[in-house]
Amino acid sequence: MSERETMQYDVITVGAGPAGLAFAIRLKQLKPDLNVCVIEKASAIGAQILSGAVIEPQPLNELLPEWGASPPPICVPAGKDEFWWLRDHARATKFPIVPPQLHNHGNFIVSLGALCAWLAPQAEALGVDVFPGFAASEAIFDDAGAVKGVRIGDMGVARDGSHKPGYTEGIDIVAPITVLGEGCRGSISKQLIARYRLDAESNPQTYGIGLKELWQLPEGRGEAGKIVHTLGWPLDPAIYGGSFLYHLDKDRVAIGFVAGLDYADPEFKPFEAFQQLKNHPLFKPLLEGGEILSAGARAIIEGGYQSLPKVEMPGAMLIGDSAGLVNVPKIKGTHQAMRSGMLAAEHIAETGKTAGWDAKLRASVVMKELRKVRNIRPGFNKGLWFGLANAGWETATAGLSPWTLKNHADHSALKKVSEYESPKRDWTERTLPPRDRLASVYFAATEHDEDQPVHLKVADTNVCITKCSEEYDNPCTRFCPAGVYEIVEDEAGKRLQINAANCVHCKTCDIKDPYQIITWVTPEGGSGPNYQNL
Repeated sequence: MSERETMQYDVITVGAGPAGLAFAIRLKQLKPDLNVCVIEKASAIGAQILSGAVIEPQPLNELLPEWGASPPPICVPAGKDEFWWLRDHARATKFPIVPPQLHNHGNFIVSLGALCAWLAPQAEALGVDVFPGFAASEAIFDDAGAVKGVRIGDMGVARDGSHKPGYTEGIDIVAPITVLGEGCRGSISKQLIARYRLDAESNPQTYGIGLKELWQLPEGRGEAGKIVHTLGWPLDPAIYGGSFLYHLDKDRVAIGFVAGLDYADPEFKPFEAFQQLKNHPLFKPLLEGGEILSAGARAIIEGGYQSLPKVEMPGAMLIGDSAGLVNVPKIKGTHQAMRSGMLAAEHIAETGKTAGWDAKLRASVVMKELRKVRNIRPGFNKGLWFGLANAGWETATAGLSPWTLKNHADHSALKKVSEYESPKRDWTERTLPPRDRLASVYFAATEHDEDQPVHLKVADTNVCITKCSEEYDNPCTRFCPAGVYEIVEDEAGKRLQINAANCVHCKTCDIKDPYQIITWVTPEGGSGPNYQNL
């Protein structure tokens, strides 16, 4: 076997999201002589970034004080806030007061993908090497067991494992320090959290699934800067979640839907719930006559303060959503991601090592913000009305309750079909596109070479057609928003079919599978969705 080619850097950053790019920029500002690279699995920077997104600009102001003179292509000052309760499929009530966490005066509505595509050249101008299309498949270790870098996945491997004519062996990128900014449920972060038992003293991490579409409205229908949030229908009170509608410029709107993945109902379908939402009278008149420009889905990390793992290990550090820094009540994580990246850069500039990073993050404003709201999200585990009352209490007391509510693994919350009666959901007739999941995948512009190894590893497919089918009615066929998982019957009998080419890299299957036998790994570099302005 040939020895792999190696690239040497002082610091490697895995993931070109807001955390990774803010880290690289700040580090080069402080230590211009360091050789820093950022690797990104998407074919272009920002192509697989999906978020609301309304951002708090303070970290960006500190990182690039002159950014407002030449802002990102989508950057709309936040205008009026509205908060609605959707009582059922036809009725809605506007709250007279918007919760303080959702006050957005001074914030900006952005496309996070476009923001990252804008940040990357800022990093390159400082001398950072930014490499899109480089999918880190695994961490590599030195003889002492410390992380010494990452291995880039091989290119040109056929589905059966053989080498195609264009086969290229992946290189090893090595450095004394590896910084993981992979985002929510990063595949290498997940491996290293397990290897070093970084979560031994924290609660299990919890997640939501977020689905989003960008629409072009008929001329004159948009209200640039308007921000709408809802709770209630199409979710029943037992499921945490809600929706957002952000008015961009040029009569464009971003509409999205979030459902907590700790739901119990084995028959719940997040994608169908989102499509129902759009047909509610609050939204349908706005969208009707418009067209979808882009669509996608992504897991959202929700555990917060009590689920934060240790964020340092020998040779590596976690930042941003790899660590789990989203402020769920605010529905914001970008400012936390950027802040953590900047703090990590300052730590490396000061010390030159990973040791001490965990203490620095926990003593920072990032953790102070998460501690203040730590009880709000888990309060909804007891239902919508208890959750709202608890949120009011936690807000009024600024999080000074003498207790900390616990989080539980999302997959453990799913009930067996024999133990749970799905509620009546008042589904209404759907007339707005897309009509099904495959049509939605088209708007994600997802691309995978059909003849590459399946990147969704199922440890035992027999479980899927026997135990899971009987106990849970194969929930993967419902919680996946892209139709990746199908149970098909042919002459050979029942089997699981994995349509890996549909995958939009949301990672929901890796999180919600009740048997925890699905593992999401990186496909060939450049594969996956190519989101436009999500």
